[in-house]
Amino acid sequence: MGTSAYYAPASSAVSMAKAYLRDEKRLLPAAAYLDGEYGYKDLFMGVPCIIGGKGVEKVLEIPLTEDEKTMLAKSAKSVQAVIDICKKG
Repeated sequence: MGTSAYYAPASSAVSMAKAYLRDEKRLLPAAAYLDGEYGYKDLFMGVPCIIGGKGVEKVLEIPLTEDEKTMLAKSAKSVQAVIDICKKG
């Protein structure tokens, strides 16, 4: 398997931690709570964010093509299905 399965997630976590600890206001992809962004509410999704000393300081909404919107909707549906299963206990 090599190390790629470990290196990439670890590298991302380090980048996020540095951005937070150094208040870098850095643009990074992250799972962030959506409160209306991209048309979703009360859901955590992987989106582009500004990460700084306060954590996720802003979710950036970039224009999406219709295909990208369809893929995001499919992802949101999958995330919501897992949440629903967890709530059932």
